[in-house]
Amino acid sequence: MNIIEIKNLTKRYGNRLVVDNLNFEIEEGAMFGFLGPNGAGKSTSISMICGLVKPSSGDIKVNGYSITKQKAKAQKSIGLVPQNIALYTNLTALDNLKFFGGMYGLKSKLLKERVDEALEIAGLSDRKNDKINTFSGGMKRRINIASAIMHHPKVIIMDEPTVGIDPQSRNHILKSAKYLNEQYKSTIIYTSHYMEEVDFLCNDIVILDEGRVITKGTKEEVKRSAVEVESLELKVANITPNIIESIKSIDEVNGVDFIEDTLNITMKDPQKKLQKIIEIIINNSAKIYNINVTEPNLESVFLSLTGKKLRD
Repeated sequence: MNIIEIKNLTKRYGNRLVVDNLNFEIEEGAMFGFLGPNGAGKSTSISMICGLVKPSSGDIKVNGYSITKQKAKAQKSIGLVPQNIALYTNLTALDNLKFFGGMYGLKSKLLKERVDEALEIAGLSDRKNDKINTFSGGMKRRINIASAIMHHPKVIIMDEPTVGIDPQSRNHILKSAKYLNEQYKSTIIYTSHYMEEVDFLCNDIVILDEGRVITKGTKEEVKRSAVEVESLELKVANITPNIIESIKSIDEVNGVDFIEDTLNITMKDPQKKLQKIIEIIINNSAKIYNINVTEPNLESVFLSLTGKKLRD
């Protein structure tokens, strides 16, 4: 079942086209990476999904409700963790959570239960009576997440939740995202400038550039579609020019470099031809000490597709 369906979504500001006819779905329970360089249209798209910005055309369904026609019902399924901290810094963590819980319609015993639960997930139960302005940047971001999950939303949107924080808080947030997905079955939409976070968390990915979807699919599909070759590294001895030429003659091989004791081979799907490469080396009285296959990562995929690094 799709928890979010985006159909022909477009946004213009005057003559400037910011989001250009987006079409994709997000399955319920997914860990979904939403990526793009600065200015790609991510923030505008997220604002439209949340009902904060009206589309110029197209529509979004959240949990079956149209964001343009049934906005209040659609918004009940969403918990937004904005990039900028959205807390009352002169209030305590407890008072912030009570306030946001009240905004979601929580009362009495249920409100107290949800506040305690959110503090536990944030790992800040012992600091609940401290004012937000005494918290570190990482602690503020953890309470920012806590305030967005009070109503047990089906969809949690985390927009750059680890920007500028300490490693301990970063690890806590990543673990919290996994916990909310696994234990609460929440769909997580995650944006980040840190590719390793997306690689760690997300199973499905969409990449935007200049307002358009340039690739989408599972993490593995995205990697394979964008980067056609992989690198095979072998630590070897007794390699001869004849061995190198024999390896180069394999159809899928794009290039072979031999430096000191290392043979680097770039090729499509090296796993399929690995046995043949090993046989060529061994049958010519050479030796192999170690084999390593370097698969494409999201950073290289992103650079290949957009010509930009994510932080550009």
